[in-house]
Amino acid sequence: MSTAAIGSRRKRLSEGLTVTQKVFVRSRNGGATKIVREHYLRKDIPCLSKACVKCPEIVVPDSKNELPSFVLSETPLELPSIGKHYVVLDTNVILQAIDLLENPDCFSDVIIPQIVLEEVRNRSYPVYTRLRSLCKDSDDKKRFVVFHNEFSEYTFVDRLPEESINDRNDRAIRKTCQWYAEHLAPYKIAVVLVTNDRLNRTAAKSKDESYTSKSLFDYVQALPNGDEIRDSIPNFEVSAENTKDNEAKSEFTYPDYYSTARVMGGLKNGALYQGNIQISEYNFLEGSISLPNFSKPVLVVGPKNLNRAFNGDQVVVELLPQSEWKAPSSIALDSEHFDVNDNPDIDGDEDDINGGIVLSDKQRKLLTQDAILAQKSNKIQPTARVVSITRRSWRQYVGQIAANSVDAQSGGTQNVFVILMDKCLPKIRIRTRRANELLNKRIVVSVDSWPDTHKYPLGHFVRNLGDVESAQAETEALLLEHDVEYRPFSKKVLECLPKEGHEWKAPTNLDDPDAVAKDALLPKRRDLRDKLICSIDPPGCVDIDDALHARKLPNGNWEVGVHIADVTHFVKPGTALDGEGASRGTSVYLVDKRIDMLPMLLGTDLCSLKPYVDRFAFSVIWELNDNADIVKVDFTKSVIKSREAFSYEQAQLRIDDQNQQDELTTGMRALLQLSIKLKEKRIKAGALNLASPEVKVHMDSETSDPNEVEIKKLLATNSLVEEFMLLANISVARKIFEAFPQTAMLRRHASPPSTNFEMLNEMLQKRKGMSISLESSKALADSLDRCEDPKDPYFNTLVRIMSTRCMMAAQYFYSGAYSYSDFRHYGLAVDIYTHFTSPIRRYCDVVAHRQLAGAIGYEPLDLSHRDKNKMDMICKNINRRHRNAQFAGRASIEYYVGQVMRNNESVEIGYVIKVLNNGIVVLVPKFGVEGLIRLENLTDTPNSSSFDEVEFKLSFAQAGTGKQRDVYVFDKVEVQLRSVLDPVTSKRKAELLLK
Repeated sequence: MSTAAIGSRRKRLSEGLTVTQKVFVRSRNGGATKIVREHYLRKDIPCLSKACVKCPEIVVPDSKNELPSFVLSETPLELPSIGKHYVVLDTNVILQAIDLLENPDCFSDVIIPQIVLEEVRNRSYPVYTRLRSLCKDSDDKKRFVVFHNEFSEYTFVDRLPEESINDRNDRAIRKTCQWYAEHLAPYKIAVVLVTNDRLNRTAAKSKDESYTSKSLFDYVQALPNGDEIRDSIPNFEVSAENTKDNEAKSEFTYPDYYSTARVMGGLKNGALYQGNIQISEYNFLEGSISLPNFSKPVLVVGPKNLNRAFNGDQVVVELLPQSEWKAPSSIALDSEHFDVNDNPDIDGDEDDINGGIVLSDKQRKLLTQDAILAQKSNKIQPTARVVSITRRSWRQYVGQIAANSVDAQSGGTQNVFVILMDKCLPKIRIRTRRANELLNKRIVVSVDSWPDTHKYPLGHFVRNLGDVESAQAETEALLLEHDVEYRPFSKKVLECLPKEGHEWKAPTNLDDPDAVAKDALLPKRRDLRDKLICSIDPPGCVDIDDALHARKLPNGNWEVGVHIADVTHFVKPGTALDGEGASRGTSVYLVDKRIDMLPMLLGTDLCSLKPYVDRFAFSVIWELNDNADIVKVDFTKSVIKSREAFSYEQAQLRIDDQNQQDELTTGMRALLQLSIKLKEKRIKAGALNLASPEVKVHMDSETSDPNEVEIKKLLATNSLVEEFMLLANISVARKIFEAFPQTAMLRRHASPPSTNFEMLNEMLQKRKGMSISLESSKALADSLDRCEDPKDPYFNTLVRIMSTRCMMAAQYFYSGAYSYSDFRHYGLAVDIYTHFTSPIRRYCDVVAHRQLAGAIGYEPLDLSHRDKNKMDMICKNINRRHRNAQFAGRASIEYYVGQVMRNNESVEIGYVIKVLNNGIVVLVPKFGVEGLIRLENLTDTPNSSSFDEVEFKLSFAQAGTGKQRDVYVFDKVEVQLRSVLDPVTSKRKAELLLK
C-alpha cells in the first residue's frame, strides 16, 4: 500500500477558521483511491508567553472549559550574543539530548513545535513520554510548552511539489521560529532555533530570518554554566572528528549492517530471522536468540558476530554454515576484567583477534579449550551473526570511570572509559574534562552511537550520583539501572488526591443525602462493618491491601470474605494520577525504602485497610463447605472496619493460643483449616512448590545500617493468606473474562519447553540418578518431591531453586491475545488467573478492579480497558515494570548483604550449582548469594586442571595444599566468604574461596 499527497488548497470559513484540503492517492492491490481530508486552521492559538498582551485576549477554553496556561517567562535567560530569548528545538536534538533537556541547570523557556512532538513520538516512544513529562510537569524553572503549529494559520505550511516530507517539516519548524520572532519582537524577546542540521541552519541564515540558529554545542557553550554542562553534550559531532583521526591509526571495522531493503526481503523469504538478543551472564562474548520453529536458542559467538549488539536489542541475524555451529560456552568471561589497559584514544588494531578483543595467553588457552570441547560436545546449537539492529535497547546506564583510562596529569578534555554496572555490556567511551573529579563516583551515562570503526560505543556524561559505596548513590544507581521511576509525584498528580487529605473519612451512613450528593454510587456499596475482619501481613506493613473474615453460617457452611483496598474509588481513569500509576506499573520494595506506585496519602492511609477505621473495599465473599468447595461467590463494593492488623507471627501465636476463644480468633482458625484444604486441592491438581534463595536484611533502628541477614521463615499464616488471595484472583478472573471476553486483564504462566530442563536433568541423572518429568505440572511437582537426598535436607530446596530458573516467566495479558487453552497458569495449575488483591502496589489489579466493577454493574467500564490496543500497551508496560521491580529488589538485597559481610568474614556451607572450564559457581543459602570461584583462586597451577563436561567435574591441585581435588555439581562444600571491593569495577561483591 502506498500513499502520496498530490495537492492541497485552502478556503475561508464564515466563523474565521480556514480549512485546507489535503488530497492523497492511496494504492492497494493495484487499485487507486483518491482521499480528501479537511484540516482546520485557526487564528486563536496562543504563543503562551507571559510577556504577550495580545494572546490572552484571543484564547478560548478547551473541551474541559479550561484556558491554557501561559508559562513562558517574561524575563527569560539573557545571553550577551543573543539577549533575552526563547529556545525552539528540532527533532534530532530532542532524540539525541533528552538527558540534557531534563537537566535542571539548563534549557528553560523552550518551545516544542507540534510537528517536532509528532516526529519524536514516531521515532522513539520512550523519549516522547519523557518530553511530554517535561511539557506537562514543567515547573517555574524549566517552562516547556507545545505550540500547535500545524493548526495555526500563521505557521502552517503546504508541502511543495517534489518536496520531501522531512524538508517540509524542517520548513514548518523554521516558519514557527519566524512567526514567534516577529510576534515577540515588541517585547524584546528573541528566538533561537537549536539544531544540529547544518542545512537547516544554513537555510535560516540564507533567508535572513528574524531569528537566530545555533548548533547544540554552540548554544551550550554560550550558556553561563556552559563549561559545567559541556560534558553532557551527546558524542556525535565530536565522534565524527575523532573518527577521521582514528581511521589513520587503525583499519579496524565491524561488519556493515545490511540495507533495509535486504533485511526486509530476507525476513520475508526466510533467509533472515529477527529476535531479541540476550548476552550470557557468564560470557559477554556470547549471546542467544530464541526464534520461532527452533527448538534451541540460536547462539551468536564473538564480537564480530555480535556486531555491536547490546543486551536486549532487537536484531536481525543470518544463520552460519552448519560447520560453524557450536555448543554453549563452558568458560566464564566478563567484560569488566578484559582489555583493562585499552587506550581510550585508540579504537583497535586490525590484528586484534576475536574481532577486537585483546586476550592474554591464559584467556587464549581457555578459548581454545572451549572450542575443542564445543566440537566434541553433543550439545551443538545453530550459530548466527547479527546483520542489522532494528531496535536499540539503549537507556541511561550507571557505571564508574576506569581509573587506568584517566590521564591524571591532564586538566583538559580527554577520552575515558566508563565500566557499566551490568557486566553483560561493553564499556563506553566518553569525552570529559572532569575525569579526575569523577573518579570513584557512580555516574550516569547515555550511549550516543557505535560507529563500525570504533571498538567501543560512544556516549556522554549525564550526571554524578555520588561516592561509590555510599548508600544514597548505590540505591539511586540500582533504581536507574533497573529503570524504576523514583522521582517525587508531580503537582498535577497530587492535585488528583482528595481535598480533605488525611481527614477524609468514609461516610457513617451510606444513605446520607449529603454523602450521596458527593458520591452517587454510595448506595450501591454494602456495609460490612459488622464483620469481624482482620489483616495479616509482614511486620511493619503500612500499605495494607487485603483483609479477611470467616464466620459460620446456620447451614454449617462458612462465609469467607477477602476484602481488597478500593483504590479505584480514588484513582479515576484518564486522570494524571491514573496515568502515573499506569506508567510506574508497580511499587518497588528495597531493603531500606519503598518506591510507591501511588502517593503515600492513598497507599499508606486512605486506601490502606488499617484497623479501627472505616475504609472502602472491594469484597469477594464465598460460601464454602467444610471441604473448601465453593457453594457460591459474590462480589461487591463495600465499607469495612478491620478489627486488627496482625503480623504473620502475631496471627500464628493467636491461632495457636487455645486460651483465645473469641469470635475473631475462631474465624482465623477456620480460615487456616480451609486454607489447608485449598492448598491440598491445588497440589493434587499439579500446582508447583518452587523456591528461591530469599533472605531478609535487618537494619539497625538507630543508625539504619544493615547488621544481620537471615533466611526468610514461612509460617502457616503465610500460606493462609496466600491461599485465599489465590482463590480471590481465580474467582475474579472468571468473572471479568465472562463479562469482557476480549479485554479481560489476566495473568498466564506458559509451560516450560523441555529444552529448558535439559541441563538440569543431565546433572541430576549423572550425579544423583534422578530426573525431572515435564509431561505436566503434576508430573513436574511429583518428580520434584522425589528429588530427596537423605543425607542433606537442603538438596530438595536446591533442586527447586534451580528448577525455578528453568521456568518461563509469568506474564500479564488481555484475554483477546490468546486462545482460552493458553490462559493456563502452569505453576498454579489453574485454567484462568489474574491479579486483583494488591491494587495499592500493582496497576494490573487496578484494571481488574475496574473490570470487575463493570462486570457487576457497579459502574461502566472506561473505554481504555475495552480497547485491545490500549490493553496491549498496558500489559507490555506492566510486564516490563514488574520484571524491573523484581531485579531492583534483588539488587538491593545483594548490596546490603555485601555491607553486612564487610566486617563478618566467615566460613559457610555452599552448594556447587554450575561447573565451568575455568571455575565453579557456588550458592551460599545463609546469605542467599552465589558467586563464581575462578580457577586461579582454586589452584596455584591452572594449567594442570581438567574439566569433564560429561561428569560435570573440575579437577585441580588445590591452592595451598597441592592435593588433587575433584569438584562436582551439587557438591556440598565449605567456602570462606567475605565482602570485597573490586578495584576495576568499584563494585562490592561476595568473594568465595574454597576451603
